[in-house]
Amino acid sequence: MTSDVAGIGDFSAAMPESVAELLAALREGRDTAPPLAEVCRAATERLPVDGASVALMTDTRDRTLVYASDEVIKHLDSVQFSLGEGPCFEAVSTGRPVLAPDLAHDPQEAWPTFANEAGLAGVGAIFAFPLRHGAAMLGAMDAYRRDPGWLSEAELASVLNAADWVTSALLAVAAAAGDEMPVGIGPDRAVVHQATGMVIAEFTVPAAQALARLRGYAYARGRLLEDVAGDLVARRLHPREIET
Repeated sequence: MTSDVAGIGDFSAAMPESVAELLAALREGRDTAPPLAEVCRAATERLPVDGASVALMTDTRDRTLVYASDEVIKHLDSVQFSLGEGPCFEAVSTGRPVLAPDLAHDPQEAWPTFANEAGLAGVGAIFAFPLRHGAAMLGAMDAYRRDPGWLSEAELASVLNAADWVTSALLAVAAAAGDEMPVGIGPDRAVVHQATGMVIAEFTVPAAQALARLRGYAYARGRLLEDVAGDLVARRLHPREIET
């Protein structure tokens, strides 16, 4: 990441090789996850932020990390998924960019717990952008800065340009993959689905309520959702225990 602002010409110069590789993978039926991640890297690496991520996301139950520039943004992804709140959820639900330039001094009424966790991780500002085409919501792109501060008009235009590149890449993969989008690079979220199913079976509750119970248990104990789900699936934790 750099403080230089990349213009449209700069993006055009940086993207052809990665886009060509993604298109070749689509034509040849190869795994699209690596070239898709490379497109995301090429689109975001010169942005005026300290880190960025791209996640496939259509609702609060599913968030698949496709690209993360560093461990900080990868951790923030897990925190958002565990809590079911955060800037990416707001961006997806509203369809609008979410700009939080000063987490320490501007209270975040929509996601206060995440804002606190982000601050503890050394994040001063965070921004989220919906990745959508018409009515089709594909996910969100998150970006952070260690120091607080607004994005300038030129910087914001640069980030929106990158989001357009990433959205186009996701659309191409979605059109070719149908219901089977590429596997993400983050924690195995399949274990969360398994654990949710176990809670549904134990309490005969809807999926959304089962996931909410898992998230509440994880939050109350200061743990990530994936870790609690792993304990349930491995039988180290009984579903009844999440009620205590």
